[in-house]
Amino acid sequence: MKEINEKEIKERIEYYKAQPLKYFDEPKAYRFLLNCIDLTTLEGFDTKKRIDDLCHKALNYKDEARQIPTTAAVCVYPPFVAQAKSILKGTGVNVAAVAGAFPAGQSPIEIKVAEVKYTAAQGADEIDMVISRGKFLEGNYEEVADEIKAIKAACGTAHLKVILETGDLQTLTNVYKASEIAIEAGADFIKTSTGKIAVNATPEYFLTMLDALKAHYDKTGKIVGMKPAGGISDADTAITYLKILENVLGEPWLTNRNFRIGASRLADRVYERC
Repeated sequence: MKEINEKEIKERIEYYKAQPLKYFDEPKAYRFLLNCIDLTTLEGFDTKKRIDDLCHKALNYKDEARQIPTTAAVCVYPPFVAQAKSILKGTGVNVAAVAGAFPAGQSPIEIKVAEVKYTAAQGADEIDMVISRGKFLEGNYEEVADEIKAIKAACGTAHLKVILETGDLQTLTNVYKASEIAIEAGADFIKTSTGKIAVNATPEYFLTMLDALKAHYDKTGKIVGMKPAGGISDADTAITYLKILENVLGEPWLTNRNFRIGASRLADRVYERC
């Protein structure tokens, strides 16, 4: 297992934060970030009206005169996928959904696969699953990989984002190993967090995952996407993540096909600076 030096990671983050943006001026950076957001509601009190409002909020950011885009997607629970799909059809805004026993992941694989198949059949463009952290921490890496492969197969044409729930993984070395497992098992994206625990996305987790993506890209030439999620609620923090992304992975990832941010509060704050 590749050992990750936490001190070195922190030093690199400080270096990247001090750099100017490489590919954007500030207004373009904020427009790019807005266009990478998965506008999200994942609450037990979600209603049809909340989903309707969320979808229209995503669309209402668009201002062609000011070159302001929509968000990349909305992200909802499986029962709301068909509703969101009907509202967003033809708009370019994707429908993402969490499935596979989100957020704990503590269900038999047969149940997880059934939920993912249901979600894909409802029309989800993207499915966000979470790995079995308990199995990972026990060292059952092959079982974790096999679950990801089974869920990937159940997605059909939907893209699969694999959530590591980095705050549960204890060390950056574990985060790197979990990233490798998810990438090799067929993830289209790897994602930091569910947003449902105390510690979600951090620059340290993000950079560690980017390093795993870069190693895979250098080895295979294959791009796997990245999605930090949870706790990224202000525009300045989002710019920090963008600077790290620019410096580690560069231009191929500077598109919402390969980079997303999971956020509910960030979109308005980024929009204000567009």
